[in-house]
Amino acid sequence: MHLAPPVASQPRTSYANIVLPGDFPDPTIAQIGDTYWASATSAEWGPVFPLFKSTNLVDWELVSHVFPTAESLPEWAGTNFWAPEIFHENGKTYLYYTARQKGKKGRLAIGVASADSPEGPYTDHGFLVAQRYGSIDGFPMRDEHGKLYLVWKEDGNAFKKPTPIYAQRINDTHTALVGKKVELFRNDPTSWEGCLVEGSAIIRHEEYFYMFYAGNGCCGKCCTYATGVARAKSLLGPWEKCPQNPVLKKNATWKCPGHGTVAQYEGRWLLLHHAYYNQSHEFVGRQGILSEFTFNEEGWPEFEGNSPQAAPLKDVSVLNITENFEGNTLAGSWQWPIGRQPEVGVSDGQLLLTAEATGLGAIVAQRTFTATYKATTSLAASSLEPGTFAGLCAIGDPDNALALVTGDNSLQVWHVKGGQHQTLSKIDLPNCQTLNLRLEAWGGQRFRFTYNIDGSAWQPVVLDSFALNGEYLPPWDRGVRVGLLAQGTSSAMVAFNNFTIRNQR
Repeated sequence: MHLAPPVASQPRTSYANIVLPGDFPDPTIAQIGDTYWASATSAEWGPVFPLFKSTNLVDWELVSHVFPTAESLPEWAGTNFWAPEIFHENGKTYLYYTARQKGKKGRLAIGVASADSPEGPYTDHGFLVAQRYGSIDGFPMRDEHGKLYLVWKEDGNAFKKPTPIYAQRINDTHTALVGKKVELFRNDPTSWEGCLVEGSAIIRHEEYFYMFYAGNGCCGKCCTYATGVARAKSLLGPWEKCPQNPVLKKNATWKCPGHGTVAQYEGRWLLLHHAYYNQSHEFVGRQGILSEFTFNEEGWPEFEGNSPQAAPLKDVSVLNITENFEGNTLAGSWQWPIGRQPEVGVSDGQLLLTAEATGLGAIVAQRTFTATYKATTSLAASSLEPGTFAGLCAIGDPDNALALVTGDNSLQVWHVKGGQHQTLSKIDLPNCQTLNLRLEAWGGQRFRFTYNIDGSAWQPVVLDSFALNGEYLPPWDRGVRVGLLAQGTSSAMVAFNNFTIRNQR
């Protein structure tokens, strides 16, 4: 899967681009040899922590995942798979990441996994730190003496407390913290930083360490995120915050830019960070974009216009999805809810999804790239076992979805909000060879369902209103997915013939 459109062969003069379109928050980047590797937050969707590679920072290929299956997930971690950081040295690749410990009162913690090559497979080594208020956004960095430290944030804002940024030594095997932690700085609630600072990313340039960090509210329609920078001559400080902070803030195209990692390309400095595209915002989620910066006369990083310069894609059709389920494996871009990996296979041009009885059933889904799109699928409704339902859904999470499903010789529209299930429409369905289902979204908020039987004209599903309100779908930290579902007993299998998403402005 390539997440950026093909580029011309001529030399590139601008590196202000959207490079990870779709829901890819908290992106990390690392150069390993002549290849750049990137990952991003997975939150509550598996497979966990996608791994992309690129040779030019613009065109990224999805290669693998750090934790590709439910069985490969760390034993200690249950949810909130956030903020990976790739770190490579001495022929070994490490991934530091955030996750929540299992259990009713599980704390946010920072773990580490390692691999002999960037694409994996990865072995988890457990968590390094889990403070009372939670520990997130771990970033590994060697100090001026070559000693390796973990820099992270204590998640005090979740408890209406300050958010210190700490540093502490990491042992030689990268499996434990040693010595005492040192506070580098914390949020100033009277400034633009508001209730928090987080997402540290550190580089060393000339005589200074520079820390890029995010402040204020990260997520959702009311986000206030921006990016600041601080510097120090010693990793442990004292740290000085830039008088011009925030150095990266919203503009007419992008909102809430923050939490990224720095890379160099041909002598140029770039920050790979996330931001919401104003025209799709929370419905698509936080997208990975590149913003170039330089150092001014005072030695501070400076972005043109103090805001992202990335241009939105002119032709969103390059991100269209067409799945005819060729081969014998499911494409790596498909996702499933954490803790609910379905039994799924690909055979003879069909996706075979084994049903589940609880909730919406078994789900596989794809990220969305725009707020306006059409998604379709087809299946043989007459072959469904009694009590089995299958169809197409727009899903924020398993407790919040809109779906068009068929089963028991009927066609139904399901509305799921906060785990409460309601059937909005039910019509009788004649036997047919092929049932085609279509979901249409406008602006991320309005949804309409249509269907056709054996290739006849599309028919709208009649509801009380022309379109359903899906404004409630996206969680505060994630975009909407579009997926396929199969609900029923575990002995039932549903065969989907195809799946498409057609993006529109």
